[in-house]
Amino acid sequence: MLLMQFVGLQIADAVTTLLFLRHGVDEANPLIRLAMAMFGQPALGLAIAKALGIGVALVAWRTGRCGLLRKINLLFAACVAWNLLTIVLSPATAFAG
Repeated sequence: MLLMQFVGLQIADAVTTLLFLRHGVDEANPLIRLAMAMFGQPALGLAIAKALGIGVALVAWRTGRCGLLRKINLLFAACVAWNLLTIVLSPATAFAG
């Protein structure tokens, strides 16, 4: 269950990040910014970074480091909540399609 939560949170974080990027908001995480720049396409860099993160989470899950995975899930849940709150509270014109 913890691993599936992690994967879901990674997807939610990627979707909200791509939404921000589409509307001109810069990525705040310098490592993700670097990955997006290295691969030339933000979506590709983000996907590779998320895949690596899921790989690390899989290792944590398989080695019984469930406490670590719970903490990381809380961190990403907070990030996704922040992203969603920012989207909801932003001026309507900033995120209009």
